[in-house]
Amino acid sequence: MTRVNLSAFSSFRNENISMQTKQSKTQYSSAWIMLLALLTSLGPLSIDMYLPALPQMAHDFGVSTQRIANTLPAYFLGLAVGQLIYGPLSDRIGRKIPLYFGLCLYIAASLLCLMVQNEWSLIAARILQALGGCVGVVIARAAIRDRLDMQASAQAFSSMMIVMGIAPIIAPTLGSWILKFFSWHAVFAALSLMGVVCLFCVHFFFHESLPASRRLKLSFKQVLLLYATIFKDASFRLPMIIGCFSGGLLFCYISSSAPVLMDDYGLTQQQFAYAFGANAFGIMLFSTFNKHLAAKISVMQRLKIGTYIQLSGVMILFAGGLLPHAPMVSVMLGMFLTVSGIGFTGPNAMALAMSEQGARAGTASAVMGSMQFACGLLGGLILNFLCWSPLLNMAAVMLLFIVLALYAIRSIQNARAV
Repeated sequence: MTRVNLSAFSSFRNENISMQTKQSKTQYSSAWIMLLALLTSLGPLSIDMYLPALPQMAHDFGVSTQRIANTLPAYFLGLAVGQLIYGPLSDRIGRKIPLYFGLCLYIAASLLCLMVQNEWSLIAARILQALGGCVGVVIARAAIRDRLDMQASAQAFSSMMIVMGIAPIIAPTLGSWILKFFSWHAVFAALSLMGVVCLFCVHFFFHESLPASRRLKLSFKQVLLLYATIFKDASFRLPMIIGCFSGGLLFCYISSSAPVLMDDYGLTQQQFAYAFGANAFGIMLFSTFNKHLAAKISVMQRLKIGTYIQLSGVMILFAGGLLPHAPMVSVMLGMFLTVSGIGFTGPNAMALAMSEQGARAGTASAVMGSMQFACGLLGGLILNFLCWSPLLNMAAVMLLFIVLALYAIRSIQNARAV
């Protein structure tokens, strides 16, 4: 009798542990998401906060606004390279130690940006800043995959994008307010202070999400082989392509928004900040819709919705670029749809790509993040070689990117149909 009772108790205990494990894979706290969003927001803040200062910086350095805007693709380069380093490193030594190193580098590089004398030294300092700041993006994605399953990950990424969406809303406005009282140097002083805040939060509130038993002890050669293996994995590669090129639309917008809105349409620094913030708010809004639809339609269906929203925005911008001077209302509508659609495409492409990665989530996250910013760099380079108006240049590159994203979606559907 005792033996039967012990057996029943053991069975109940194992079932209870299994239920707790399953529950832990589907639940997360708001505080945890806010911490990850704070780390990830370093990227948008570092990109968007100094956008209103581009004309002022161009004047100080004696170059055009478009030329000083080349510091944006330089930042994307640093983000792309840095993530390839932090991904496998975090899979090997855990998530927290790389955060310490990256944030310290970010703070030092932000202070270097205060002392630059020309656009080339600024480009170098911005690359270093990106090499440090990108650590938050990699670790946040990997930490979500460490703790949650695919469906919960998609919701967590949406929640993070809602919170993170605050950064690009307030960043240009904050930058324009700083410029009212100080020079553009103060923007980088504020960014270094933000890095200090992140470092403080990591030290006291971030808990290691990758236990030592699950860490990958890989050599440099094995890391390269792991990258090759991840790229060969179609369950990762195709969603990655969708996420990269749909996200690439945002980077095209960031690189071209100042020349289009400030130079062509004559918006002031404050007006530009409000326009930029409105488009960033769209990401939060659509991320909220995406989260509410999570229980009703599949990840793939939500991904398609976002891509078609972006396509409609790109077509409006392309049509406007063909006109001698498109109405500003249509340009703003096209920008809003193009940017806001990322609220659907971003979290769902990420959830699909990371769903089968397991212990190599850090490396996979780094690959995806690196490729996203490589697309941003590619878009910036292409924009430099196009000779039409800034609006048509931007729309043409966006059209190329969204067509590639749609092709990848079709490839996934064909693969599933087989």
